[in-house]
Amino acid sequence: MPSEAVTEMAKSSAVETANAVRDYVRSNMSALRDEELHDDDNIFEKGFVTSIFAMQLLDFIEFTFDVEVPDDRIILQNFSSIQRITRMVGELKNASGT
Repeated sequence: MPSEAVTEMAKSSAVETANAVRDYVRSNMSALRDEELHDDDNIFEKGFVTSIFAMQLLDFIEFTFDVEVPDDRIILQNFSSIQRITRMVGELKNASGT
């Protein structure tokens, strides 16, 4: 497969991932309902993230994108924005070959 096609598939996958994560965050964080949410916004600074929501977000990511987030990847930085979550999911999918 030409590298351009692979690049386009990766971009498409990243857009789909970002859309799914954005929708999940928006629908589960009532503090964000009236605010604009950008992919690089720190969701921990924008709303009231609880430990329960953080665990639900982890579960959503693993189930929705069929990835397992290793313990060493469960750090605030990787979950702080839609952009960072999307990047992490892409890296995990690439590492697993899916």
